[in-house]
Amino acid sequence: MFTGLIQALGTVRPLGGDYWQITCVTKSSDIIMRDLALGDSVAVDGVCLTVEEILKDAFIVTASPETIRRTTLGQEQTDQKYVNLETSLRVGSKVGGHFVMGHVDGIGQLLTAEQTSTSWEMTFTATEAIARYIVPKGSIAVNGISLTVAEYDPITLRFKVAVIPLTYAETNLRYLDSGSWVNLEGDILGKYVEKFLSSSNKDATANEDSSSDPITSTFLSEHGYL
Repeated sequence: MFTGLIQALGTVRPLGGDYWQITCVTKSSDIIMRDLALGDSVAVDGVCLTVEEILKDAFIVTASPETIRRTTLGQEQTDQKYVNLETSLRVGSKVGGHFVMGHVDGIGQLLTAEQTSTSWEMTFTATEAIARYIVPKGSIAVNGISLTVAEYDPITLRFKVAVIPLTYAETNLRYLDSGSWVNLEGDILGKYVEKFLSSSNKDATANEDSSSDPITSTFLSEHGYL
């Protein structure tokens, strides 16, 4: 589990087969490497990968065919310079972003990036599988970065985020161009709510005579959850 607060930037180099070398390239890379141990989880552009070998300023991971298929690791991006890196959340650590699992739901594309007086406004596309979890003011992970949805259009499946200057400067968002692919992960809380609603509705249908109230969107709203 991660928080979506990026600690360093790195580069990715395929080694053949399912093996990849992740090399830390920024001054803050010591945050990644100093306590790194075999078997640790590291989010690489939001993809949870397991450390299998440790080198100087680098580590080796294995990416399964499913991971490659679902994430930007499977995209040919000759213009991608860096990836975002974050080590897993430790018990007692601050959660400054939101709970990011590192289980990417799919990929999207950057449409526009416009600088304003206070931030960068970036608009991305999403697939239906991801868009179902996008809500205004809700959280989403873009390349592993915890961001807040400013606007969402359910017709075009586009969403906008406002990125503060520090986040823009310290992550690989500043290296993206229009059309660049990004990894997207919906908020885990939304997934659990969807699961509970689905299960409750099925139970209600199967037990119409039950006296218990099903958990519906109306029920959640009345009890302060929506």
